[in-house]
Amino acid sequence: MVFLYSRYKQNCAEDETKLLSLKDKNLPTVTVQLPIFNEFYVVDRLIESACNLEYPAKKLQIQVLDDSTDETVEKVATLVAQYKKKGIWIEHVHRTNRKGHKAGALDEGMAKAKGDYIAIFDADFTPDSDFLLRTMGYFEDESIGMVQTRWGHINETYNILTKAQSFGIDGHFMIEQVARNGASLWMNFNGTAGIWKRACIEDAGGWEHDTLTEDFDLSYRAELKGWKFRYIKDVVCKAEIPATMNAYKAQQFRWCKGSIQTAVKLIPRIWKSNESWKIKGEAITHLINYSVHPLMIINILLTAPLLLMEFWAGFKMDDLPMEILFGSAAVLSIGSMGPVIFYAYSQREIHKNWKSKLVYLPILVMIGTGIAVMNTYAWMEAVFGIQSGFKRTPKLRIEKEGDSLQDKIKYVVPVDYRAFLEFFMGAYCVFCIYLSFMVGKPYMIGFMVLYSIGFFYVSYLSVAESFWKFKPATKAEKELRAVA
Repeated sequence: MVFLYSRYKQNCAEDETKLLSLKDKNLPTVTVQLPIFNEFYVVDRLIESACNLEYPAKKLQIQVLDDSTDETVEKVATLVAQYKKKGIWIEHVHRTNRKGHKAGALDEGMAKAKGDYIAIFDADFTPDSDFLLRTMGYFEDESIGMVQTRWGHINETYNILTKAQSFGIDGHFMIEQVARNGASLWMNFNGTAGIWKRACIEDAGGWEHDTLTEDFDLSYRAELKGWKFRYIKDVVCKAEIPATMNAYKAQQFRWCKGSIQTAVKLIPRIWKSNESWKIKGEAITHLINYSVHPLMIINILLTAPLLLMEFWAGFKMDDLPMEILFGSAAVLSIGSMGPVIFYAYSQREIHKNWKSKLVYLPILVMIGTGIAVMNTYAWMEAVFGIQSGFKRTPKLRIEKEGDSLQDKIKYVVPVDYRAFLEFFMGAYCVFCIYLSFMVGKPYMIGFMVLYSIGFFYVSYLSVAESFWKFKPATKAEKELRAVA
C-alpha cells in the first residue's frame, strides 16, 4: 500500500481545473442527504454545515432523513422550519418503521430527491462551505459514478482513544484509498463525505438492506457494473471521532460485520467477473480485512499450548536448526514492520510534527487487540448469517479537551457481557507471560504485555462508561432533562 501510494498519489491530488464557480448557470441540481438516528447533540451542527454549503439555492436540496425515536425529531423540525424561513431548500423526512436502517432511509430519500447527484453526510461530519464546488467538477468524466473525500478530525487530541483512532483513520484515508484509486484498483464509498451520481446508484441496483455496510455493498456492485470512482485526498471533511470505548466498539462491530456480510454476498460475483486478477485479488483482500481479529484471538489462545509443547510432547525449540529459527524470525520481523511503516507514513504525509505522533502507534496496536473479541463475534455472526440489531455509534459533540463526556447522559451504552470476555483474555495473556518465564521462553513476552494491557483497558472502559448514568446528576444533566 505504501509503495502504491508513493507511486500513484498524484492521481488522487486535487485538480484545480475542476473547481466550479457559482457564476456557472449550468450547475446541476444536487441533493444533500443527512441520515440521522437519535442525534440530539450534533444534529444542529450537521444541519448548519449543510445549509452553509456554497451552491445556488434553487439547485441545492437538503434532506434530513430522520429515523429518530427521541426528542431529536422535535429539534430537527424546529431547525428545518428556521432554515426554510431563510430561503433554504430543506426538508425533514421522518420515518417511524426504520426498515433497512440507514440504507432504508437513503432509499426512501432517493424517491423524493430532485438532484441528479446525491451528497451524503453522516451526523458527525462538518463539510466545509466549498465542498460541492471542489468536488462536483470531477463528474465531467461520464464514467465517474462516485467522488469520495478524505476524512479529517474535529477532536483528534481529546483523549488517548481519539488519538489512537486518528492513526487508523489516517492510514486508511491517506494511504489505502489513494493506493487503490490511484493504481486503478477498486475502492469503496466510505458511507459519508462523498457524492454519488444518481444514475450510478440506480444502475447498480440501489441501496440494499441485507448488510450493515450498505456503502461497501453498493460500491462493489457499481464497480462490477463498470463505474469508476474518484478519490480526492486534498479535500478534507472533518468528523467527530468516537470519544468513548463503547461507541468505538459499536462502530467497529458494524463495520466488521457489514464488510464480512458484503464479502459473503459479493465474493462469488467478483470471482466470476471479467476483471483482472490484480483487481479481484485486492478487492477480495479488502473485503475480508477484518478476518485479522478472529485470527488474532486464535493466535493468542494457542500461545499457552505452544509454550507447554516441550513438556507435553518432548519438543524443544533449541533442537531446531538455526536456519529455520533465523529464517522464521526474519519473516516475522518484516511482517511486523508493515503496519509501523504504513501508519507512520500516513502521519508523515499529513503532519509536519509527525515524529512526535508516533508515540500513539503502540496505543493503536493495543486498542486494536482489545476490540478483537467484539469483532470476532461480529465476524462469526456475518459468516453464519446471524441477524442482530443495528448498533449505532453515539455522537456526543465532543469537540475540545474541556468537553465532558459525563454530561452527555442521553446515549449511555449499557454494559455488554463481552467486556468480561475481554477481561478474561487479558488475564489469559498475563498467564502466558507467567508461562514464558517458567519455561524459559521469553520470545513473546513483549507482545503478551501489549495484548494484556489492550484487553484490560478496553474491558475497563467498557464497564466504567456504562455506569456513568448512575452518578449523581450534574447541573448540565438536570438542565438537559428539563429541556427534554
